Amino acid sequence: MNLELAGKLVLVSGGSRGIGLAIARQFAQEGSSVVISARHLPDLEAAQNIIGELCSVSQTDATNASACAALIAGIEKQWGKLDILVACAGSGASVPPGEETAQEWQDVMAANFFSATNLIAAATSLLAKSAPANIICISSICGREVLGAPVTYSASKSALDATVKGLSRPLAQLGIRINAVSPGNIYVPGGTWDRKLQQNPQAVEAMLLRDVPLQCLGKPEWIADAVCFLASSRAQFITGANLVVDGGQTRGL
Repeated sequence: MNLELAGKLVLVSGGSRGIGLAIARQFAQEGSSVVISARHLPDLEAAQNIIGELCSVSQTDATNASACAALIAGIEKQWGKLDILVACAGSGASVPPGEETAQEWQDVMAANFFSATNLIAAATSLLAKSAPANIICISSICGREVLGAPVTYSASKSALDATVKGLSRPLAQLGIRINAVSPGNIYVPGGTWDRKLQQNPQAVEAMLLRDVPLQCLGKPEWIADAVCFLASSRAQFITGANLVVDGGQTRGL
């Protein structure tokens, strides 16, 4: 299927590793030019080597609204447009339920919610100039159901889901579609599930057999495929949606 993404300019925050890197790589394979942003320059440079010549990097802290505005201003100056924004920056690290502090709430909301809203606010005008344009926010199934994840993390993703739905109507008037993708348990080398497999593979296997109908961990590439589809003209009648990619783990309607 030709997704007609060649020649598009895509910004992927959190694009230096894991799901963000897979998304950026998939867009480049589709012929898009990709800008990846993250806080750590060595990770960005390593990712750029993986993605190839269609990739540019920007060291940016997406939790800082001024930094996001500067990032978008730089993109406008260099390319004069932005077709697709993928807000992927975030972190699942937090404290166990019941141990939240005021500072923990601020830190986790900044990492997983404001990192997206800062970029959306900064990029909307430039995206509108490229209409039809797209925003895809990487959420989580933890924002949809109580799955034992840190409460702060789950709440931040629920807030992101509500924002995607709420913004879909006003952004549509500007020619911008906005959607979310909610991954389930995704295996990334060096990531959470890699560590859990090394610590207790039997427990992971039992969880998969008990909770995930497809009985496997997901791959970042599968999330990337979903994102590229939503950003393409093949999904031109989809906005305000939340595409769950979790092997069937969630049970709610």
